[in-house]
Amino acid sequence: MDLEKQPQKPAFPAEAAEAVGAAPAPAPAQDRLRASDADRDRIADILRDALAEGRLDAEEHSERIDAVYRAKTMGELQPLVQDLPAVRPASAPSGRPAPAGPQGPGENLIAVFSSSVRKGRWRVGARTNAFALFGSVEIDLTEALFSQRHTVINATSIFGSVEVRVPENISLRGNGNGLFGSFEVRTLESVETDAPVVTVHGYALFGSVEARPRRGRRVADLQERMRKYFLG
Repeated sequence: MDLEKQPQKPAFPAEAAEAVGAAPAPAPAQDRLRASDADRDRIADILRDALAEGRLDAEEHSERIDAVYRAKTMGELQPLVQDLPAVRPASAPSGRPAPAGPQGPGENLIAVFSSSVRKGRWRVGARTNAFALFGSVEIDLTEALFSQRHTVINATSIFGSVEVRVPENISLRGNGNGLFGSFEVRTLESVETDAPVVTVHGYALFGSVEARPRRGRRVADLQERMRKYFLG
């Protein structure tokens, strides 16, 4: 028998290798990297666009968003968007510096057929992610402690509502849209040069995202507390 003419057998895929007891190939180093808040936000943005384009329905979007904010590594994040177009690489080295933005841990407020409320005297992180599906999320910053100048709130509402209230003496900005829903941010610019800045990014599908100042509520001793934070 001429062995040279025998067809070569294909190599076992990873699944077949596991079936015969072979050790699976180690995960790529990139997949083992710990995911950052910016990585989770990037994946959440892709899922939000897919929902708006009709590539995902509300239930699929909800399941994937929940998985996004539970993910610990890049290997857990990438499968959530691998079947969607325009997926940007997790990291793309370039000569340009990364865009400036708030750094630090984020807080997740999720309401699925329920409600989630954050209010009273609490320390605001650099980033807060709010997601409402047939539910409501309330974020009240009127008595909160701002430990950094810039705070970002990412709000997604599907057949639900996300409501943000801020003191009158901070700056409030927003960027978002609604599809058969409403996205409304009542822009506010503080006269205090060191005032905290709250930026609300959002998307509403058959729901609402609303952010506005609450009259009569102010951040007390604003300049002094911000001076202590930045100067130590």
